[in-house]
Amino acid sequence: MSIVQRACPAEGAQLDALTMHCDHARLIDNLGLEQRSWWTPSRRHFRQKITVASQMRDLTEARAEFDWLRAGSTVGQQGALRDLDRAFTNFFARCSGYPTFKKRSGARQGFVVRDLAVRRINRKGGEILVPKAGRVRFRISRARTDICAATSARIALTNGRWTVSLTTPPVPRRQASTTPVVGIDRGVANSIATSDGRMFHAPGFSAGEQGRFVALQRRLSRQQKGSANRDRTKAKLARLRLRLRLADRRGDWIEQTTTHIANTYAAAVENLPIWYLTRRAKPKPDLDNPGVFPPNGGRAKSGLNRAILASCWGKFAQRLAQKMSVVAVPAVYTSQECSNCGHICPENRESQAVFRCQGCGFEHHADTNAAINVRDRAFEIEHQPGGILGDRVCQSRKRAASTVSVA
Repeated sequence: MSIVQRACPAEGAQLDALTMHCDHARLIDNLGLEQRSWWTPSRRHFRQKITVASQMRDLTEARAEFDWLRAGSTVGQQGALRDLDRAFTNFFARCSGYPTFKKRSGARQGFVVRDLAVRRINRKGGEILVPKAGRVRFRISRARTDICAATSARIALTNGRWTVSLTTPPVPRRQASTTPVVGIDRGVANSIATSDGRMFHAPGFSAGEQGRFVALQRRLSRQQKGSANRDRTKAKLARLRLRLRLADRRGDWIEQTTTHIANTYAAAVENLPIWYLTRRAKPKPDLDNPGVFPPNGGRAKSGLNRAILASCWGKFAQRLAQKMSVVAVPAVYTSQECSNCGHICPENRESQAVFRCQGCGFEHHADTNAAINVRDRAFEIEHQPGGILGDRVCQSRKRAASTVSVA
């Protein structure tokens, strides 16, 4: 677990030292990635295998040879190699993609501080000791106990804003005991819908911010690549877009919503392949006219993909699973199945919000109906005593009351 604080580096030598650490970490990461990319099965007979230990020894030799590299922090440079090794570990475990090179113009730069020394100077301010830079002040935004439990830190520069993330031991997940079970359906119009009828919406831009965002995008498209004006426009766009203002809002919404659900319910969610749902539309070639591609709905699919990603489905499920034990159920037909009689039919869902069963006439909000199906499927999966949902799942399937009278 990491807690993020706002850093306030001073101007001059201290700011230059922090920038130097970021540059060194990026350089070491790129060199280590290039070195590992050269290691192929055809070359493995000519030299020893490249590991994080061998790269640490190469770094020691490079620091002894180059004064400018020795002027940086050993901890930050070794941390870059450890991060690279962790990236390759995640890649081979199929948890992430292949590591990529970092650009100097990248949105996020940073380095690691392992020997942590943090002290509090007033109610809202603290200081962290950074090698070669001295004590850097930051704004305290978490409890003092969380800061004292930190074991390391990562200082990052994101679109002109310095932050320090303190690494703390993970908080134990909350186990379901006697709390009610709730099914959670993830959608676009309603980001989160629960089986008890509650709706949660991920925050977005206001009308004025959306207009400013579009205006900046249009200005950026007209400016020449590599120009100073284009760089300034990109900085304004980045401060407004996902990485700062909008990202802060969505991150705060995710934390508050998942904490509320973890403290109130035992949750069950759909197992959604988000990577598959957000794929681009495939081109449809015209068989009669080679080289001609008729319309394939790509623009509408792109809009749907943006709406899915803006709803933060993946991050929400990830943070919820980190805070509590969650039951993942198959998502197939949850939006077409009637929670009253179990009838499955595509015509049951008349629109985004209206669900009317063609079999029994049951009417309900479509998202709430899907959430009820998710909850009921969790009952079927966790029916054994001692499961995640406990003994409460050993009960008959509860159906929602119909809102209309059926003749």
